[in-house]
Amino acid sequence: MPRSNLSTHLLHLGSAILLVVMLAAWPAGAEILVDRVVAVVDEESILLSDIRRVIGLELVEALPDETDAQQQRRVLDGLIEHCMRLREVERHDFSQLPTDEIDLQVERIRAKFDSEAELQERLQSLGLDDEGLRLLVTRQLRVLVYVEKRLGPRVFINPDDIRAYYDDVLSAEMTRRGLETPPLNTVRDHIRAVLHERELNKQIEAWTEELRLEADITDYLHRRNTELPPVLKRIELDR
Repeated sequence: MPRSNLSTHLLHLGSAILLVVMLAAWPAGAEILVDRVVAVVDEESILLSDIRRVIGLELVEALPDETDAQQQRRVLDGLIEHCMRLREVERHDFSQLPTDEIDLQVERIRAKFDSEAELQERLQSLGLDDEGLRLLVTRQLRVLVYVEKRLGPRVFINPDDIRAYYDDVLSAEMTRRGLETPPLNTVRDHIRAVLHERELNKQIEAWTEELRLEADITDYLHRRNTELPPVLKRIELDR
């Protein structure tokens, strides 16, 4: 995930930190937590602001009855996996992403908001601007493109797989709904896409587990205050 200028510098510290600042609107001596490290993958830090950006830009689907803590846990797990994958991509793939692919994904994010002003307000609240949004999208797409190039060719869907899905899954579901099952030739491509995505996800999970075995991961998200990393810096405002 992309980070603000301050966060970018924090990435290279090699240890977890807490960032606490003083705000003029708060009484003297009062402190609020602005950002902190929630995990370290090898020497790269993942910040609480990274979680907030994923949630704030609706980059993950909200689950019914999920608490805020559960959502943060799920998003952080995804960020840890993304961090491991991105590091591997940066070691082996130096190709540039097509600009139109980045533009398309940025527009998909913009479409979630009622107006440009609403998007800009959300970006500002998350410590991002248009350039930061494009960087965030680029980092995500780099992994997706690499996965498709590296793992996609390993996935092969044969006609028997398609027929089995049609008979055992699609037909059963249509019957359950009281609907007529469409002819196989009209849904063949859809079934192939579904099976391809399923098998590709299995390949991704296996690849990620290999990366996890080699990674040094420290998770601070729900640790007690006494177990959290030390304060990096305090900024006091003259009253």
